[in-house]
Amino acid sequence: MTHQSTSSPAVGDLVINKTFPPINRTTLGLYAGASGDHNPIHIDIDFAKQAGFPDVFSHGMLVMGLLGQAVTDAVAPDRLRSFSTRFVAITQLGAKITCEGAVAELIETNGEKRARLALTAKDEIGDIKLASEAIIAL
Repeated sequence: MTHQSTSSPAVGDLVINKTFPPINRTTLGLYAGASGDHNPIHIDIDFAKQAGFPDVFSHGMLVMGLLGQAVTDAVAPDRLRSFSTRFVAITQLGAKITCEGAVAELIETNGEKRARLALTAKDEIGDIKLASEAIIAL
């Protein structure tokens, strides 16, 4: 795994930009099996329709996992100090998720230089699914 150098980022720098393939039924099934989250809203079209949705939709934690992968693909995991997220919207089947992270603030904590990254996961039409942040050591 290669990691971008973020040794001297500036506020506003885009340090994470990764797009994932569209989420399909296989992805949902595999995620359900791996996570143990077999909520039928994510895997049973009949159940989803009875609940008023047009189709199944992604697990929120699957999208959070994509965002986490985008972060650790760009920043060595041992430099990650915190990662938090807020779930904003449902991610529909077929969504192509793009994860981005920009430097929002440069800070120092206990003598360690750090950056606060403002992160988003959005679909191909720009609808934000997650609004997140990470703190990384520089």
